[in-house]
Amino acid sequence: MKHIIFGGDGFVGRHLAPKLLADGHDVVVADIVKSDFAHYGKVRFVKCDVTDPNQVSKVGIKAGDMVYNLSAKMLSPLQVRAKRHEFFFPVNFHGTENIIHAMAKADADRMVHFTTDMIYGHTVFHPMTEDHPVAPLGEYGLSKWKTEELAADWRTRGMKITLFRPRLIIGPGRLGILEKLFKLIDWNLPVPMIGSGRNPYQFISVFDCAEAARAAFRAGVPNEAYNLGSLNPPPVRKLLGDLVKHAGSRSILLPTPAWAVKRTLDLFDLLNMPIMDPEQYLIADEDCLLDVSKGERELGWVPQYRDEDMLIAAYDEYRAKKDGHAVAAAHSVPAE
Repeated sequence: MKHIIFGGDGFVGRHLAPKLLADGHDVVVADIVKSDFAHYGKVRFVKCDVTDPNQVSKVGIKAGDMVYNLSAKMLSPLQVRAKRHEFFFPVNFHGTENIIHAMAKADADRMVHFTTDMIYGHTVFHPMTEDHPVAPLGEYGLSKWKTEELAADWRTRGMKITLFRPRLIIGPGRLGILEKLFKLIDWNLPVPMIGSGRNPYQFISVFDCAEAARAAFRAGVPNEAYNLGSLNPPPVRKLLGDLVKHAGSRSILLPTPAWAVKRTLDLFDLLNMPIMDPEQYLIADEDCLLDVSKGERELGWVPQYRDEDMLIAAYDEYRAKKDGHAVAAAHSVPAE
C-alpha cells in the first residue's frame, strides 16, 4: 500500500509527507513542481498536472492505496470576476474528478480531501458546525462545494472520503493576503478593519492541517466532513494590536463602517480592479467561528497552535526574508 499525495509539494503536503514517512509508510508525491525538501530523498516524486487525466492515471494508483488530494487553486493571487471560474474549476473540481476516476479504475477506495470553510458563505449561526447551511459567495467556494457533492456521490458507490474544511491556513512559506497587512505595519500606516474589529478571526496552522489528514487515515477514513480551525481565537482588534506591538510599529487600528467598505470594494470588483476577493471581505465583520469539536470526538484531533502565535510567526518570517535572514524556528512551536 502506498500513500499518494496529490499536490504534495504544496503547503500542507510538504508537512504531511514527512509525517507519513515517520510512520513507516511508502509515500508518493504527485505535483507539477518539485522543491528541494529533504524528505524527497525517501519519497517518490511523480510530475503530475491534475487537470490532465492521462497524467493522473500515470501516477500509478493501485487497489488499497491511500490517496490525499491537496491540489488546489487558492484566493491568492487575486483574479478579476470574469476569470474566476476558469481559474478555480479546472484544478479544484475537474482535478478532483480526475483523481477519483483514476481511483475508481484502480479499485482504490480511500481519500482525504481538503475543501474550505468558504463553502458556508455568510454566517447563519456560530460557532459554525459542519451542518451549517452552505451558500458559497464566489467561484472558489463553489468549486470546493462541487467537490463535496462529487464526494457524496462516490461515497454511495463504496468510496470512503474524509473532507476537511479549513479556515485560512497559515504557516511558514505562505503569506498570501497577509503580506499587504505586514507592509502597512512596516510602513507605520493605519491598518483599516472592516467593521469594529470585535469579531474573532480564526486561522488554522499548516502543521495542524497535516496532523488532521494523518488522524483521518488512522481513524479509518470516515465518510464525514470536519471543520479545521484554531481554539479560542481572539477578536480582530486584539490580534492585530498584538502584532503591531510586536513589530514595534506606530500603526493604528482603524475601525470602519463595514457596509460602506464592502460597497466600495464591490465597486472596485465590478470595475475589474479587485482589492480583495468578495469571498474574503463580504464576511470580514462576521463571527465566522468554526466549531472543531467533531474532529476531537471522532479523530482524536485537537489543534495545537494559537492564532496570536501563528500571525506573529508569519510576520517574523516576512521580516526575516526582507532582511535576508534565515526563517526563525518559532514557526514550529505549538501553543502551550
